[in-house]
Amino acid sequence: MFDNFMPGTAEMLRFLPETILIVVGTLIMVLDPLTRSENKGRLGVLALFGLLAAALANANAQSDPGAAFQGMLMVDGFAIFFRYLVLGVGVLTLLASFAYLRQEHVDSGEYFALVLFSIVGQCVMVAANELIMLFIGLEISSIASYVLAGYLRDDKRNNEAALKYFLLGSFATAFLLYGVAWIYGATGTTNLSAIRKILSTPDIAPAIGLAGTRSGRALFRHHLGRTLGQPRRRRALDLHPAAPAGDLRGRGSGGVSIEVNFAALLQTNIKRLLAYSSIAHAGYVMVAIAAHSQVGTAAVMFYMASYAFMNVGAFAVITHFARKGERYVETDELAGLGQSQPATAALFTIFLLSLIGIPLTGGFFGKFYIFKAALDANLVWLTVLGLLNSAVAAYYYLRIIVVMYFREPGESTADLPPVAPGVQVVLWGSAAATLILGIYPSIILDFAGKSAAFAK
Repeated sequence: MFDNFMPGTAEMLRFLPETILIVVGTLIMVLDPLTRSENKGRLGVLALFGLLAAALANANAQSDPGAAFQGMLMVDGFAIFFRYLVLGVGVLTLLASFAYLRQEHVDSGEYFALVLFSIVGQCVMVAANELIMLFIGLEISSIASYVLAGYLRDDKRNNEAALKYFLLGSFATAFLLYGVAWIYGATGTTNLSAIRKILSTPDIAPAIGLAGTRSGRALFRHHLGRTLGQPRRRRALDLHPAAPAGDLRGRGSGGVSIEVNFAALLQTNIKRLLAYSSIAHAGYVMVAIAAHSQVGTAAVMFYMASYAFMNVGAFAVITHFARKGERYVETDELAGLGQSQPATAALFTIFLLSLIGIPLTGGFFGKFYIFKAALDANLVWLTVLGLLNSAVAAYYYLRIIVVMYFREPGESTADLPPVAPGVQVVLWGSAAATLILGIYPSIILDFAGKSAAFAK
């Protein structure tokens, strides 16, 4: 439609969200040394406007989906959906970060620019139709995340986390590039649409050693996922406890990980516990992917949206509770939170119940549709493992609730400051989204289902 006015205009408009974020992020870096220290927060406001402008550009791209830049990017229902998701999480992250940055006396435009650049990489990843573009998007996001992990430069734990993240991330990148080279050698292309066509063609796929049946594709996914999953699982476990609590974006990945949940039972550091939790939740997503169906695809999209809100909300509570220097990050230090700040404890409880999968929360319907997709695909054993995983996880989530409401307040809750306005917006907004998705799941499922059908 837009090409009627000027050739190439449509492609530029489809990539406009990423362009806006790059321009705003670069502008913040330029303005940072020119801005007085007491006015650094205004750069964060500029970053927020950049995210909102990118969301409007994404809505514009939604009216005219299609390929861009010789098919290297594909703006379809999936890209639109996940763009909205990462942009929304970015807004919540920035809102929760204002008070954290002031508290740690590290308020600077660098942080806001890095968050924007990280989101740019994620947006490129979700729109990528080429393995090379997927790699570029991953690296853009990862490099920004390496710096964010060690943003508190005077904290030795942050420095250690950043170094571990960089080293393990580099190994994971090497495995990824090896996988890309292997796929190219096997199929002769790095285009995802072409690869899918080859793997779905029974007469072609056996010749390259990849059966075009579901079992062949599952074997392919298993080996690639196993290669990439192992380094990243270990990276998530080391990174969460030492990285700044103000960096709210989850970093877990892996397969169906019931053994990780058992290990989480022994954790007392709540950030490390959430690291284990993120791996377990990534396992639920892999269950739906293994189903290889339209229902499974829609379930993945719904679960990712639900998990994003409940995870951001949970980290926002930890950011508020940990205080300067992140002194209070042990589970037992939450004792008495229900008495000292009942609203905060209630909102945290909503997020924890959703992580368990209790009805009337987004987490419940997320798990319900994932297990339904697995059963429809006759993956009964995988469904049983997933249910056992949920039962194990319920213990350590419920333990946090018990500590908050049934333990006497201690030093950690006695001098707890009021919740900052930005953090309140994040907590109430995330809780509202979690409950809305649990009561009216069709809001996301309808769009997710149409996107999944479009890709077939």
